Order: sequence, then structure tokens, then C-alpha cells
Amino acid sequence: MTSQTLNVPGPDQIRRAPKVLLHDHLDGGLRPGTVAELAREQGYDALPETEPDKLGLWFREAADSGSLERYLETFAHTCAVMQTRDALFRVAMECAEDLAEDGVVYAEVRYAPEQHLTEGLSLEEVVEAVNEGFREGERRARAAGHRIRVGALLTAMRHAARALEIAELANRYRDLGVVGFDIAGAEAGYPPTRHLDAFEYLKRENNHFTIHAGEAFGLPSIWQALQWCGADRLGHGVRIIDDIEIADDGGVTLGRLASYVRDKRIPLELCPTSNLQTGAAASYADHPIGLLRKLHFRATVNTDNRLMSGTSMSREFERLIETFGYTLDDMQWFTVNAMKSAFIPFDERLAMINDVVKPGYAELKSEWLFRQTAVTSASSSVAG
Repeated sequence: MTSQTLNVPGPDQIRRAPKVLLHDHLDGGLRPGTVAELAREQGYDALPETEPDKLGLWFREAADSGSLERYLETFAHTCAVMQTRDALFRVAMECAEDLAEDGVVYAEVRYAPEQHLTEGLSLEEVVEAVNEGFREGERRARAAGHRIRVGALLTAMRHAARALEIAELANRYRDLGVVGFDIAGAEAGYPPTRHLDAFEYLKRENNHFTIHAGEAFGLPSIWQALQWCGADRLGHGVRIIDDIEIADDGGVTLGRLASYVRDKRIPLELCPTSNLQTGAAASYADHPIGLLRKLHFRATVNTDNRLMSGTSMSREFERLIETFGYTLDDMQWFTVNAMKSAFIPFDERLAMINDVVKPGYAELKSEWLFRQTAVTSASSSVAG
């Protein structure tokens, strides 16, 4: 058995491997039990199920429609129970705890403050509740023996008209736990160019932003996000595959947009399971991440919505490893890509890569040596 074969991680190693998550929605990652409990406490009676296991199953099945619009409908229930300070604090705290338990060491979690105002909270109160929840989750994770750092991305809804207001909010809290800005929602009919004032403002303020693009809609949304709006990263960006031609002999030709994305090292926040649910890919084997990895795009692995997809970072990597035979070296490559692309300062990203990510993978990759030593020692004892 070769070291390359032994370098293919099993579930325990995948979970323990340090992982970096750039694309995760706060309102898409609640624990089913928390949704049910908050609904009871708040008198929200529109849940399709009240028993946590059945409720979790309902979210996953409802999201498996193949339609982004139908997928987004599931968020009505999670947002409905995230309208108070205590609820937002709890959900953010549990998010940090759950990610840390799964081996995530750095995460950028996004949410739309404008969707949490129905019970009278101000935008600032929403942000502060979530930030405090993340900090408490980090503390609880440390107490449980895990380390995680969580930054918030403030999202504006692309069908609404508050993008500039949310961008200004993100800028005010940029040194207080918010690391950047995002727009999300249905792509078709709502191009990112509708919010150019927000993106121009962020660029003037030297702030970071990502844009949901190239998921349900194709290359035009990617082009607009990059060349009109100036996005630092692409939220999904999976449809960049439409600008890559594969010949019968296996030769690959990149179009000018795909070449630009690769040459400029623009990060792709790929979310394999979610992409299958929304119809952006037919199967894991058909998911563009396989080709994008081979072509050395700045590909990253993400969860998108852990509740709706019934997933985690570990599960995403398990499926990719089963499909493509990825090793710990591949996991490290994806993870370093993500850490390089994070919205925290360069020196902090570098420290995370050199002091957390690389040592973590080196330790995992060395374990087979000690397992082999143990097997040899046992065999010698039996022979003696």
C-alpha cells in the first residue's frame, strides 16, 4: 500500500482536518431542534413539522426541488423565528459551536440584517446580537477543546432597494466582527448592476465584497459581478464551466472570461450539495469542481445552507473524496485556497495557513507512519 493510498482520509480524519468556510448562510444553518423550540416560544405556528427529525427532513426534501426559487422559499420559516435579539444571539452562538465541532477553524457566515426587523429590532441591534452570539460560540468552542474564528458578512437582498444602506452598515462594523458585504437572492431578473451605488461605495471605502453570481444564472451574471461591480469573490460561480470547452480528445480550451477568472485568481465559493439541489449540477461526478480543481482555478469548498442541504464541511469533503478520490493533499489545497481568499488582513490569513492549517494537515498525513509502526510491532510480538 502506497503513502498516496494511505493519504486518502476516512471520516474521522476529514472531521479532524482544519477546514475553512467562506460561504455559509446563518439562516440556512439552524439546528432543526432550535427552529422547533424557537417557534414554540414565539408562538409561530406555520412550521410544516414540529418534531426536530421530521422538520430537518422536510427542509432537505423541500430544498431538493432543482429550483433556486423554490429552494429560497424554505428560508421563510427560519427567518420567522430569528426576529428577536435572544434568538439571533442563540442561532449565531450555535452556528459557531457546530462549525467548530466539525473542524472548521475559520468561517465567514453571511446573513441579511434587513430580514430580521419584523419585531422592532434596528439594523444595528441585529448586527450586534449576531456578533455577540459568534463571540460566545467561539468561547464555548474553546472550552470544548476546539478553535474557531467567525467573521460576519452582511448581505443585501438583490430584489430589494437597501443595498447601499447595508453596505454602509457593513463599513461601520468592519472592525467589530463584520468582515465584508454580499448580495443574495434570486439571480434571474435581479442583476448585481442594480446595486452599483453600494459597490462603488465599498470600493471607495477599501472594503471587501462578494456577490452571488453564476449559480442559477450563467456567464452574464459572473461578468457583471466582476467587470461592472468589482467583486473580490464569486458566490458560487459554478457556471464559469460554460466558458470552458472540452474536446473529444480531452483537450481543454478556456474562454476569455474563464481565463480571466483563473488568471486573476478570483475565488469561487463552490457549494457542491447545494448546487445539486438547485439544478446547477446533475451529480457530484458531474459537478464542475472536479475540472476546476484540475485546471487550478481558485476553487473552495463550502456548505451554503447546512440545514437545507443536510450537510457540513466534513460531509462535503466526504462526497468529493468518494467521487474524485481526493487525498489529504487535495483537502489542504482547497483549505489554503479558502484561507488565502478570506476577508481578514493578510498577516492574519498567513498566520492561519502557517500556524493552523498546514500543521494540522501535516499531523494527519503523518498518522499512517505511526499506524504502520504499530502494525509492525504487533506482528513482531506475535512472531516472538
